[in-house]
Amino acid sequence: MLLLTLGLVVIGITVASLSILRARLHQQVERDFGSDLQRSIQTFASLRQQRRLILQRENALLADLPSLKALMTTRDQRTIVDGGERFWKISGNDLFALATPNGEIVAAYTVGQPADRQLASDLTSVLGKEDQQYLMSSGRVFAFAVQPLRFGEDATGTLLGYAVSGQEINREMLLEVSRPASAEALFVSGHRVLVSTLSSTQVDAEYAQQESAPHGKTHLLVLNRTRYLATSVEPFGGALVPVRLVLLKSLTESDQDIHDIDRQVAAIGLLAFLVGSTAMLFLAKGVTGPLEALTRSVRAFGRGDASVALPTGGTREVRQLSADFAAMRERITQTSRALLEAERLATIGRMASSVSHDLRHYLAAVYANAEFLANSALTPADREELLSDISIAVNGTTELIDSLLIFSRSGYGVQRMPQRLADLAAQAVTLVRAHPDAEGVAIRTELSEAGEAVALVDAKQIERALFNLLLNACQAARSSHASPSVLMQAEASANLLSVAVIDNGSGVPLGVRHSLFEPFVSEGKQKGTGLGLTLSQSIAKEHGGSVRLMESAPGKTSFIITFLRTVP
Repeated sequence: MLLLTLGLVVIGITVASLSILRARLHQQVERDFGSDLQRSIQTFASLRQQRRLILQRENALLADLPSLKALMTTRDQRTIVDGGERFWKISGNDLFALATPNGEIVAAYTVGQPADRQLASDLTSVLGKEDQQYLMSSGRVFAFAVQPLRFGEDATGTLLGYAVSGQEINREMLLEVSRPASAEALFVSGHRVLVSTLSSTQVDAEYAQQESAPHGKTHLLVLNRTRYLATSVEPFGGALVPVRLVLLKSLTESDQDIHDIDRQVAAIGLLAFLVGSTAMLFLAKGVTGPLEALTRSVRAFGRGDASVALPTGGTREVRQLSADFAAMRERITQTSRALLEAERLATIGRMASSVSHDLRHYLAAVYANAEFLANSALTPADREELLSDISIAVNGTTELIDSLLIFSRSGYGVQRMPQRLADLAAQAVTLVRAHPDAEGVAIRTELSEAGEAVALVDAKQIERALFNLLLNACQAARSSHASPSVLMQAEASANLLSVAVIDNGSGVPLGVRHSLFEPFVSEGKQKGTGLGLTLSQSIAKEHGGSVRLMESAPGKTSFIITFLRTVP
């Protein structure tokens, strides 16, 4: 206890210190990294503004070229497509397009991959909106500027069309934004990564599974087993398709620093624990050692082991307590041996008393009928009748021995297989009807839909349990004055099967209801070992169920057995 107390104190102080240090370090890291990310956002905003001004000036110079205006006056798409390529190369931009006065794109050119219909369609959709400065098409993002082409003065001249120039926001641009803060940058639309400074495709796939965080707030993000502090902003306000700039600051180095500090603090705590433990051990060796030895002896005796030696040293109180416990242990051991021997003899006596009558009855029938068979004057019919009586006595003896064996080996050799309840019930009824005690008893079954239920059980054991209940019911029904009858009913649920056995006998005597399922209880019966209900109860428990007496009165007695449909 002293060591445990010391350990808890040291662990508590160490954990508290680590928690405070980690919290302070994390706060400082978040503040520093948050400032870096905000500077990167400001850098992107400045860079974006500069590039837009340059793009607008370049586009205005292109739109003022007489040759470009002359090209647009042709109104022929093939001519414009062929001639426009020269102006695209002059501009040096990633995107160049020419549109008619009504905003329809007639020629479009992009770097890296040819312009397609989707790009032309997306350009057409944004040309009519003055607040649109960015275009997202086929997974690419462009910053663009639109310049009207007029013949004559800008204010009063004839509108010939529009010139569109744009620059792609690509990985190189993101590197310029993220490099000052040693961060990573991504352009995403929804959960789709458009442009990224991270080269791993696995990272892009993992990001697509992350939940979006509120804009402008820092949050933790884990990509490719690396922790990042992330913030996001929508740089293209009013865009048709929302696009976010996500900046990621790796926490690998800061986490490593924090882990180093954790190890140092933990090492200090461990050192304090070792030093304190050494001092405590010297103290405990002389004071608490004998008490621990006595405790071990008491616990071992509680588990049934009386061989653990008691302490002979220690304080006077400990020595006196050891002596008293030794005397008590010896008395308890002797008393337990006497009780076990008495219980063993009582069990043997109960079993012998219960079995001897039936066994002598069966053996007497075998002996007497065997003597009669020796008489040569008997007819074949008489011999067959005597042989039948001998067979019944032998079967009764076998059944008696089987009951005793099952009772002594309950819980062993269970072999479960899928079985229909109807098949189990039919087999049990067949066995009972062949028994002499069922002669003249009307046995009916009402299984309905429950008969088709399938359960994973040991068929022989369940049949034995049902047989015992049916046989007891037949014996009870024959003792009544009414016409003897037995009814078997069944119910099924998702995981449980229930079978009720009802007879019209005189009922279970009050004197045995409290011990009905104990072995060798057979009050009120002319024969039997008293193991039938005990075996049925044991089998039901092995299958996750039980046997209960539901009702008992003259004219109606009901037992119900339940068991699980699967392995308990």
